[in-house]
Amino acid sequence: MLFAALRLNRKLKEKDEADPRTENNTKEGIKKEKKPKKEEAEHPVTTKKKSKEEIEAAKALKIKKREEEEQQRWRWWEEDKYEDGVKWKFLEHRGPFFPPEYQHLPDNVNFYYNGKVVKLGLAAEEVALFFAQMLDHEYTTKDVFRNNFFKDWRKEMTLEERVLISDLNKCDFRELHTMHKEKVEARKAMSKEEKLVMKEANQKIVEEYGFCILDHHRERIGNFKIEPPGLFRGRGEHPKQGMLKKRIQSEHEWLPPAGHHWKEVRHDNTVTWLASWTENVQGSCKYVMLNPSSKLKGEKDWEKYEVARRLKSCVNGIRQQYQQDIKSKQMEIRQRAVALYFIDKLALRAGNEKEEGETADTVGCCSLRVEHITLHDLLEDKECVVEFDFLGKDCIRYYNKVPVTKRVFKNLKLFMKNKEPGDDLFDRLNTCLLNKHLSSLLPGLTAKVFRTFNASITLQEQLQQLSNMTDKPAEKLLSYNRANRAVAVLCNHQRVPPKTFDQSMANLQSKIDGRREQLALAKSELKLAKKEVKAHSSDSKLQAVVERKKKAVQRCEEQLMKMEVQATNREENKQIALGTSKLNYLDPRISVAWCKNMEVPLDKIYNKSQRDKFAWAVDMTGADFLF
Repeated sequence: MLFAALRLNRKLKEKDEADPRTENNTKEGIKKEKKPKKEEAEHPVTTKKKSKEEIEAAKALKIKKREEEEQQRWRWWEEDKYEDGVKWKFLEHRGPFFPPEYQHLPDNVNFYYNGKVVKLGLAAEEVALFFAQMLDHEYTTKDVFRNNFFKDWRKEMTLEERVLISDLNKCDFRELHTMHKEKVEARKAMSKEEKLVMKEANQKIVEEYGFCILDHHRERIGNFKIEPPGLFRGRGEHPKQGMLKKRIQSEHEWLPPAGHHWKEVRHDNTVTWLASWTENVQGSCKYVMLNPSSKLKGEKDWEKYEVARRLKSCVNGIRQQYQQDIKSKQMEIRQRAVALYFIDKLALRAGNEKEEGETADTVGCCSLRVEHITLHDLLEDKECVVEFDFLGKDCIRYYNKVPVTKRVFKNLKLFMKNKEPGDDLFDRLNTCLLNKHLSSLLPGLTAKVFRTFNASITLQEQLQQLSNMTDKPAEKLLSYNRANRAVAVLCNHQRVPPKTFDQSMANLQSKIDGRREQLALAKSELKLAKKEVKAHSSDSKLQAVVERKKKAVQRCEEQLMKMEVQATNREENKQIALGTSKLNYLDPRISVAWCKNMEVPLDKIYNKSQRDKFAWAVDMTGADFLF
């Protein structure tokens, strides 16, 4: 493991006998408590209802705490930026937290091969447990997963174990799987006190490893826990699924365990990562980075959106240029122009070159193959239609039918001429050449900036079209989500509908039906009350009853409207992921300005961690901001 941006802290406390590394490396915090057991439910604990004064005091305390947080916040965006690529001038951190070493299985838990008990060595047993933990998952039924696992598992075995264990189908992991399930259930059934002990233990780890000192300010580290070993899954039908993700060792660590040392300690203040290592499955470099709310991440976001805003002033010229280049006599320029046309119009990712067979078969614009497009002279009453069908990032299918200009259509026919289905569509273009051309048009411009620009512009235009100041709060939020959804569709941010979707929608619909019945009842009661008033017009008590009934009807109508909007929102978002575009492609200043103009609380759009991530945008954006 390499360490960058590191100033060694000589005054670290010596390790306690109970080293935090040996504690369970569980996720921070306590999971949401389950419903009380039957015995507890039969004897519910009566809780005293809070008084109005107590509720007001709690609100005031919350506001005060929020104000104190704001006062303590490092307003780095108001400071001068460093020059010459310098990211920081002082940095101190503890290093990453490593998962605990593996411990042997209990004596009463056995692995069987061909019906006989086999005691495995520590290394082979750990990998066997990884497979056992996944027995109820469909991955363990796939041939690719099983073959890759067995091949890597045998590498961890001793010679005697390899000679004995030669067929995965003869392996019996059921006792290991049962033990794992029991541990999971035991964690779920922990008492409040046990969960609190675990929370405190995790908090100690966070305090020691989860923060750094950056330019004399305390900043949160994002992924300070090194990922434990396990079996690689990948996205979709990944050819490497089932391979062993090996334990990251500290040759590797800065204050390492006995017998270990760091590979290298590097002082480099031009990078934003704290530590790095190379994972064994795909050979990619992994990094320990600061939290999204940190200065280094915030500056990067800010710069990204500023480059996208600068593109706005020259995008028309760039579009005219690539329309001219489509007619170029040089095939390289033609292919570049058509690829840029698709990246601009369809917000396609550029795509990166990969070694054949090394990763899942995912492509972007520059790596499209002939088999990924079908040309239609006429389709559904539209001329010059291109039908796209390929796997994009994270194995998400991109399928689209797009009418294009006649000149683009003619060029695509030319690019496909005399080629096999597996040949590259843009055989004289790659991502590097494309981005090099774009940066010559505007410093810092890349294909990804085009995607960010089109996403942000789309959001702003959609918000202007859909928003109405006279709408109720729930309707305003529906308009925002619909604008966000338009961006997600443009960027092909799909998701698989949750397994519980149908049930949750049915539950919501039953609530809506119940609320409609309540509304009908409230309206009939109001009608009767009004009749009573007509008959006894001088009775002030009856007048008060009518007012109460009116308010009851109004409340029911508002609650019903909220539920119906919620149902519409859920249904429309069934297969669309809004979060990716909102956090990575949409300039947050557009959303902040919209909230101010529409008088919508910002916490309705961004949760606390997201507001922290975009603190710079929240602070600097006025209601008149335009992307």
